[in-house]
Amino acid sequence: MTFAPATNTTTNIADERAIQNVLDQFIAAWNAHDATMFASVFAEDVDFTNVKGVSRHGRAAFAAFHEPMFQTVWASSTQRISKVKIRFLKPDVAAVDAWWDLDGLKKQDGSNAPPRNGLLMLIMTKENEKWEITVMHNMDLPGSERQQC
Repeated sequence: MTFAPATNTTTNIADERAIQNVLDQFIAAWNAHDATMFASVFAEDVDFTNVKGVSRHGRAAFAAFHEPMFQTVWASSTQRISKVKIRFLKPDVAAVDAWWDLDGLKKQDGSNAPPRNGLLMLIMTKENEKWEITVMHNMDLPGSERQQC
């Protein structure tokens, strides 16, 4: 995964590493297909919007939304983050772009779906020395095949 340096000259290297660790946990949880573990990197009051414009508010709703798909169409999927860009808006608030690739998808009928790629647009906040995802907007990039979810 490439890691673009933050655009803010007051960047804290430790905070960049902590944000990268959150993204590593995000990917590990996705690839484990564990909705509870996946939701654990998000703020309790997370706001989430997926590639189809479906939104959920709160960690519990976020986990409940992802659980059935981790058991079906995403059960064999593997996600990777290929590039990350961080911009610190304040010492405890960062805008993070993460480019992702996803394969091993299934369609609703159980047949194989083509790989996808996209962009996560995240607002991350630091609370009690812990970074978490507070807002997540997800999009497929042009040319990416969209699966039913």
